[in-house]
Amino acid sequence: MAERSFRKEVEALKLGDGETFRGEGILAVTKALLQSGVAYVGGYQGAPVSHLLDVLVDAEDIMAELGVHLETCANEASAAAMLGASINYPLRGAVTWKSIVGTNVAADALSNLSSPGVIGGALIIIGEDYGEGASVIQERSYAYAMKSSIWLLDPRPDLPTIVRMVEKGFELSESSHAPVMLELRVRACHVTGSFTAKDNRASAASGLNRIETPARFDYAKLAHPPLTFAQEKLKVDERLPAAQAFAREHKLNEFFDGDLKDLGIVVLGGLTNTVLRALERLGLADNFGNTRIPIYCLNLAYPLIPDELKAFCVGKTDVLIVEEGFPDYIEQSVNTELRRADIQTRIHGKGALPKAGEYTAEVMLRGLANFVRDAKPAGLDAATIVAKADALTGHKGAAAAAVGDLPPRPPNFCTGCPERPVFAALKLTQRDIGATHISADIGCHSFATFAPFSMGNSILGYGMSLASAAAVAPNMQRRPISIMGDGGFWHNGLITGVASNLFNKNDGVLIVMQNGYTSATGQQYMPSSVASRQGSAPGMDVESTLRSFGVKWLRTVRTYSVATMVKTLKEAMRTAETGLKVIIADGECQLARQRRVRAEDAVKLKVGERVVRVKFGVDDEICTGDHSCIRLSGCPSLTVKPSPDPLRSDPVASVIESCVGCGLCGEVAHAAVLCPSFYRAELVQNPTWWDRALHRVRRVVISWLAPREVAA
Repeated sequence: MAERSFRKEVEALKLGDGETFRGEGILAVTKALLQSGVAYVGGYQGAPVSHLLDVLVDAEDIMAELGVHLETCANEASAAAMLGASINYPLRGAVTWKSIVGTNVAADALSNLSSPGVIGGALIIIGEDYGEGASVIQERSYAYAMKSSIWLLDPRPDLPTIVRMVEKGFELSESSHAPVMLELRVRACHVTGSFTAKDNRASAASGLNRIETPARFDYAKLAHPPLTFAQEKLKVDERLPAAQAFAREHKLNEFFDGDLKDLGIVVLGGLTNTVLRALERLGLADNFGNTRIPIYCLNLAYPLIPDELKAFCVGKTDVLIVEEGFPDYIEQSVNTELRRADIQTRIHGKGALPKAGEYTAEVMLRGLANFVRDAKPAGLDAATIVAKADALTGHKGAAAAAVGDLPPRPPNFCTGCPERPVFAALKLTQRDIGATHISADIGCHSFATFAPFSMGNSILGYGMSLASAAAVAPNMQRRPISIMGDGGFWHNGLITGVASNLFNKNDGVLIVMQNGYTSATGQQYMPSSVASRQGSAPGMDVESTLRSFGVKWLRTVRTYSVATMVKTLKEAMRTAETGLKVIIADGECQLARQRRVRAEDAVKLKVGERVVRVKFGVDDEICTGDHSCIRLSGCPSLTVKPSPDPLRSDPVASVIESCVGCGLCGEVAHAAVLCPSFYRAELVQNPTWWDRALHRVRRVVISWLAPREVAA
């Protein structure tokens, strides 16, 4: 199960030699893997940037025909460790995750992979989540490539180029005996286009043709002293020159010629389309990518190829380096290479372009205009280019001034989310016992850091909430509360948090949000889901795992039972019993539930079976208008409307059509002792004779009880 299904699209993966493939970038990557004779693939499913693992899962039957093994890994470290198969065997393997956080988790395995090197091609496909719309910390994978001597491909967002970089990535890895990263930004993952397909091919050794004898023991293949010192020398003396020679010979980087020979642009492959579009808007390129300013496109971002770089820059007065983020790794490297060769080309980069942040179309327009203004090339009116950039970007400031300040619209829990009631209960608990430190975590529950809850003092990493409270508990009078999702629990929290807490006999409260899926990244299955990608149950659960680890104080509470959750939280905070206290907040992800229930209801309606939908509402005459219910729940379906009473000026609460019937509003009103204005209604489709008879009786009784004018 996943947020998006690729069941139909993966049929294109069966295309053969000479046929035309049309689709998204991420599907093209999968097709390229199959064309490359990959033997095994894996990764951590929490990668919404790329969706690659979702595609691989949907294409599992196709891969099985080729003997390709698919592993849905518990975290990025286990995915990276898979590539150890390529150290001793000529097996091509590819793994995927979201970077930079995923690469952080995988760093140990990656270091120990890159040190001995590989004989089978090892490809790490990373969804580079950098920019204002990112869901992770703002760092880049380039530093990891540099520190570990892992070559970094950053393909131009064009399907033929992406496919070629996947295929050449395996060859580059094998020719230099080093792992290779393939970096895909959001635009590259979802760009659409076409390319000429090749036949899929099975690996020489695979699940269909297993290796009979293990590799001969070779200590040089181990990342272990004293060999690690020799391996470090191999990285510099042999693997780096081999990678540069391969890239030069196979022309991994691209050159775009132009008539303004005094100028040049060195750009990372993934940013090339943005640069070309900005040049076109400034009148310096056409719609087909023909540019007036020569461009050196780095599809291989690391390592640089000095000979190519110097050949591009020699004779040019000014060159612009386009790389997002800081430090300016490439700009520094370019300056170093040119100065060593005594080439005095003036390098522009940070200054013309901002040091931090995503290089959007607007940023690129302004940066290119700044570059042309500073370079003042012959044969080009720099003032005209700057004026064009001003005209293209100036309207935004004027529009913003005309509209005025807009209210912030931060992300929020979905309607009916089972995690919202837990934070409503926390808010009610703290109202009675006082505020305490709340250690937040990665996941949907991090939305509680926004209003109306505004809870969470730190976020240190996926599954690290309990660990991040370890030094807080001994220094605070009141026990801290850590929030962790079941996805984070299996990813990292069980060992990093629970095991460490029990080992150190720490005190504190842990709430595990058990919604059944890795929800924040699209409802993928995990060890405690009721099913797996194979259909059967994984056979693991959070509660029995915690008990086996030695947790004594353990409660499982239905998340929508706000009053029970408040009572349990107070008990956990006030008990004299020391040690870890765990509350499992159990409630299925509402998005997943709605998808399941709607499909089930559609089948029932089709055959004429009875279907009941629950809705909640507010009685306008009873609502006091103080809106405490809204402040305590924050449900998007709970809003306000003008009071129908002409003598009341305050708006009343109202439940809109998007209500999914979770019942939180009523639960909060009951637990917080608010006005009893909420009512529950059932919408019955295909009613039975009993439903119809009961409805008639109710109408009669209501007509008796209603005032005469209403009854009329």
